[in-house]
Amino acid sequence: MNSKLQDKYTVPGPRYTSYPTVPYWDEEKPDESSWISRAKQTFHLSNNTEGISLYIHLPFCESLCTYCGCNTRITRNHLVEMPYIMHLIDEWCMYLDLFGESPRISEIHLGGGTPTFFSAVNLDVLLTSIISSASLTADARLSFEGHPGNTSREHLQTLYDLGFKRLSFGIQDFDLKVQDAIHRFQTVEEVRNVTELAREIGYTSVNYDLVYGLPFQTEAGILNTIHEVIGLRPDRIAFYSYAHVPWVKPGQRKFTEMDLPEANLKRKMYELGRNMFEDAGYSEVGMDHFALPGDELLIAAKQGKLHRNFMGYTAGKTSLLIGLGASSISDCGTAYVQNPKHVEDYYAAVKTGHFPFVKGHLLNHEDLILRGHITKLMCNFSTSWKNPEQQCEALFEGIEKLDELENDGLLIRKPYSLEVLPPGRNFIRNICMALDARLRRKKPQTQIFSSTA
Repeated sequence: MNSKLQDKYTVPGPRYTSYPTVPYWDEEKPDESSWISRAKQTFHLSNNTEGISLYIHLPFCESLCTYCGCNTRITRNHLVEMPYIMHLIDEWCMYLDLFGESPRISEIHLGGGTPTFFSAVNLDVLLTSIISSASLTADARLSFEGHPGNTSREHLQTLYDLGFKRLSFGIQDFDLKVQDAIHRFQTVEEVRNVTELAREIGYTSVNYDLVYGLPFQTEAGILNTIHEVIGLRPDRIAFYSYAHVPWVKPGQRKFTEMDLPEANLKRKMYELGRNMFEDAGYSEVGMDHFALPGDELLIAAKQGKLHRNFMGYTAGKTSLLIGLGASSISDCGTAYVQNPKHVEDYYAAVKTGHFPFVKGHLLNHEDLILRGHITKLMCNFSTSWKNPEQQCEALFEGIEKLDELENDGLLIRKPYSLEVLPPGRNFIRNICMALDARLRRKKPQTQIFSSTA
């Protein structure tokens, strides 16, 4: 990669799992009636054709991984499991009452935190309650995140019997010095054993998360980690850039910027990793993801059906995403709402009998148009606006801001379309930022986003 371009375009920027991004949601949250009417309308328009997606946030972890930017609660007290589950079920029941008919679920994802912090028995209680009140579509995608060190045969078998066929393990790095810095420990042997066990049971898709740019990470160390990962042959690999945001996550203050790989080395790590993945038969999918031939995510990308939302990349789109649990975000296409981040605040909100969101955003006409284009760019690296309903003044203003990116050979603009060239895929967040009208109009006074490289 051209180091001058990297230096030029390494700036703080969103990852665009939504538009508008959360910091640019309207300051005044939607009232409950607005969310109810919009969510109910989307449900009745899409339930029979698409079904709905569920994201369930399980925030508990036994120890703090200092690199992590997720919403977590650190505890070794497993008595917290059942009270949390009962509040999740109560929140789900609010949506069942709202829908008025049985939902068809096409996707469930358990995120965290560490979902496998919960016992297999308790996960069965939660998921049986939810699934028994709905129906799964024929091609429903059920997945969960697990820690290689605590995901047991019982976890794998229980979730498989409930319909889960996909799982993701957070690996990050096998280098012992890096693991000590980020307080995330697992051996190659542990990962191999749990992966083989999952495949023996019948799981059809295993993903590994890796992170480059971690403290004390070296070129030799990351290459060794990738070599080990390729030998284990996961179906998918998410190769993320470490997001250093100590002003948001104080745990990251265990190390400083001086302990992180400098920018050129960090980008080199990604380039080396990408080359190794491609040489091993993986294909790049969207931003930061790689998949083997036949993987559903890769097939969706080739068919132009890849979608991106608060769960990241997914092979199928639903108009309604319901988030359950502390910090979860729901999306009905025309509105977002987010639950309280702290577990106790979430409990208190659920106990009121009202939907427990504490912030949200109602998308206006401009938001909807820009959201469509940014999502297409993040998924397909191209977008078009020939039809009037795909156009707005803010879009044209953003297109004009792409002069420098086009001059640098990162994209091509045509009268009614935009195509990102292969070198520009590394700068897809920068390209989307040009179309981000809310970011353009109100530059943040302090750093609120991680670096784009």
